[in-house]
Amino acid sequence: MNQIICQLDSIIDRYLQRQRALGRAYIGEEWMLMSVSRFLSDRDIEDLDQTAFDAWCQSFSGLTANVRRNRQRVVRNFCLYRRRTEPSCFVPDINRFPRPNAYVAPVIFGAAEVGRMLVAAKQMRPTPGSPLRPSVMRLAVVLLYTAGLRRGELLSLTLGDVDSTLGVLRIRNTKFHKTRFVPLSPGARQEVRRYLKQRSGPPFKMSTDSPLLCNCHSGFRPYTGTGLSYGIRTLFQEANVRSSDGRRPRVHDFRHSFAVQALLRWYREGADVQSSLPKLAMYMGHVSIVSTAYYLKWIPDIAEAASRRFESHFGHLLDGGLT
Repeated sequence: MNQIICQLDSIIDRYLQRQRALGRAYIGEEWMLMSVSRFLSDRDIEDLDQTAFDAWCQSFSGLTANVRRNRQRVVRNFCLYRRRTEPSCFVPDINRFPRPNAYVAPVIFGAAEVGRMLVAAKQMRPTPGSPLRPSVMRLAVVLLYTAGLRRGELLSLTLGDVDSTLGVLRIRNTKFHKTRFVPLSPGARQEVRRYLKQRSGPPFKMSTDSPLLCNCHSGFRPYTGTGLSYGIRTLFQEANVRSSDGRRPRVHDFRHSFAVQALLRWYREGADVQSSLPKLAMYMGHVSIVSTAYYLKWIPDIAEAASRRFESHFGHLLDGGLT
């Protein structure tokens, strides 16, 4: 590796240290920047310029426009950082990046659809590698829907993170390097206790650091993201959960549905929605309600509930009544 590339790796390392000091994980960004460094080194290119950048972009031209744009944006942000001390440093022109495509709208579902998924989970067959598969999938559906967990947060749970007596989950070192405690609903507590009772027998390990969702494929191990996603997609199909235009939900749509159902519940209960939003942000592990607002979709049920609430307070004014 030439000296220029060694210097580039050193700058990348300083950049990552700076960003992580600000509380960012930058795991994907590190992989992206190191791939640029390897690309230059493999082709004996001294430094990044327009030609080298275009060639690197061509190496993943088969990916979607949003993915390609995100990768290019990561490199551009690094180059902007580098230009602070190297005024002549190359910085990619953002106007030459692929146009972003609109992200797929989430599929919002409710208790009826979840109920059908729980029935489908019960009918799943255990496998030699996953003897608790029906119970694992049932608990996954319950926790994703009632606690709004991220998929990675659910997979990272250990037995030590679960207080089955109080019904509280400890979500450790998640996004933004934060740990939070998530209280569960009474129904979810019962599901956790039922699962732990099944989980307590051999051949499953019961140490506090052993995974909550586990299987025995190639030895005792936690469920993988791929395995969990495949099981959830199977349940979506078996329970016929789909949008009005026929789309199947994604696993992350559980989190969207959790937030929307919370909003709907507040409107129906007459709660102060605005003052409740910070509580929802804290529960979901967001740093502000700005991030939470991304998950709040205006669905017909919310529109109807909000309309009825408005009518109950101000309907008499529309009818010509007096305050």
